Amino acid sequence: MDTIQKYITINPDIRFGKPCIKNTRITVSDILGWLASGMSIEEIVKDFPEINRKHILSALSFSARREQSIKTVVYD
Repeated sequence: MDTIQKYITINPDIRFGKPCIKNTRITVSDILGWLASGMSIEEIVKDFPEINRKHILSALSFSARREQSIKTVVYD
């Protein structure tokens, strides 16, 4: 949790309040999209040198915690 608070910020004036890596305009969803498209952590860091491995892992952790906090609806 401490890395999430250290590296992730939500500011309504930056990217419409989407969770971002602190001091950047890179959102958690940007990172998830890049990973889902097949980019490796190393490729992301090479393309976006303002972030590092810890930032990416914090974005994943943030996303996982947010997912866990959503109530699950079961459809019959």
